[in-house]
Amino acid sequence: MKRKTTSTRRKAKLAKANKPETHDHYLAAVTEDKRAALQKLRKAIKRAAPKAEECISYQVPAFRLNGKFLVAYGAAKNHCAFYPGTTIKALKDDLKGYDTGKGTIRFSADKPLPAALVRKLVRLRIEGRG
Repeated sequence: MKRKTTSTRRKAKLAKANKPETHDHYLAAVTEDKRAALQKLRKAIKRAAPKAEECISYQVPAFRLNGKFLVAYGAAKNHCAFYPGTTIKALKDDLKGYDTGKGTIRFSADKPLPAALVRKLVRLRIEGRG
């Protein structure tokens, strides 16, 4: 007897099929404007943390340093996001004008984060790790 596939099972299968394996795979799946903004962000992160290793964490592009999570970035329907963790608190004044959350900075693709700000956040994150 053939087993009926449920919609939940079908969705899980699709999610696995669409799961990015690398930063490049992730970026290839987003719109051109978001891709350009996220590539600038990726480049700034690499400059600030040249020894960091690229990985996928929670299905978004991330960076690890010495085997531990450093930062991540991603795209949503209406914005791009950078996830530098709690270092946001240290640069509250520099982040005025940005939509921020506990460990998230949201920005539009047409106004990417300045590379100098990204480098500052990443360096603070590295220093906080010891």
